[in-house]
Amino acid sequence: MLARQKLDVLLDRFAEIEHLMSSGPEPAVYVKLSREYAGLEPLVQKIRALIKAEDDLAGARALIDDPETDAEMRELAELERDELNESVEQLSQDVRIGLLPKDEADANDAILEVRAGTGGDEAALFAGDLFRMYQRYAELQGWKVEILSASEGEVGGFKEIIASVSGENVFARLKFESGVHRVQRVPATESGGRIHTSAATVAVLPQAEDVDIDVQDSDLRIDTFRASGAGGQHVNTTDSAVRITHIPTGIVVAVQDERSQHKNKARAMQLLRARIYDEERERAANERTEARRLQVGSGDRSERIRTYNFPQGRVTDHRIGLTLYKLEQIVAGEGLGEVIEALIVDYQANLLASEDA
Repeated sequence: MLARQKLDVLLDRFAEIEHLMSSGPEPAVYVKLSREYAGLEPLVQKIRALIKAEDDLAGARALIDDPETDAEMRELAELERDELNESVEQLSQDVRIGLLPKDEADANDAILEVRAGTGGDEAALFAGDLFRMYQRYAELQGWKVEILSASEGEVGGFKEIIASVSGENVFARLKFESGVHRVQRVPATESGGRIHTSAATVAVLPQAEDVDIDVQDSDLRIDTFRASGAGGQHVNTTDSAVRITHIPTGIVVAVQDERSQHKNKARAMQLLRARIYDEERERAANERTEARRLQVGSGDRSERIRTYNFPQGRVTDHRIGLTLYKLEQIVAGEGLGEVIEALIVDYQANLLASEDA
């Protein structure tokens, strides 16, 4: 049974946030409060439901134990007790999961980066397949995907594509996709029918809010240059491409997709802020060795996390030993949610086991 005192502390904090938000705080403070409010609200609803179910259960048990309760009423109370026992058990588990340590970036939008790895043209085609998989999954979630930068492969797909994904709990659902994705299939250009193995790397970075990170203009070096396209196509005659260097960290980003220098600069800043934020989070995570141990491979982007085997129609996530013979649905984005849910459940189970220990 969960300690009522711990739950009361959370309920008190929720009430305090409501009061503070209604008192007209500064905009930056309000943003922080509203983010905390949104994060706590689902848990508070579960806690309130749990407390009510526990109180109702106590009432049903009192009726059953009362010698003056008639047989018909006792029978009804016993049925209610059994139903309430199940409700309390489920709600307790939900609340326990809700009380697990939260990644403060879970509610953030994300930067999705997909890059072709080993495998030449086939790797670029696979990178394109992965990006379309995420694009379709995002569409099904009601999220918005905006391409920030793209470098197309020689025969299709992408050498590299970077996009902004915005919506509800984007980073929470995509963060375990970071790592090396491997594909085994017969390329369209392969006349002998031989299976080739190639790879692409995915990185998912939480987008930084203004309240998360402060980037000073004095820390930036901004260079402009002439954009160039594949094969001489779409080449600008003005210096519209933008490269931004963050001097303290040495992080460099460049965007040249738009013909407008202003738009390219805005996109480059968005990407830069995400990479600085990610580096800060990585450093903090490295200081929490236990938290790193519990990650489902989301921190190491050099780790091979998943294999897509086309001849056998299967997808295997190596971190949790999950194999699904639903390759077409997963690559189409419609079946990806099943993999993501399994990763989240495994992560939560590990955290619960750690809390119990």
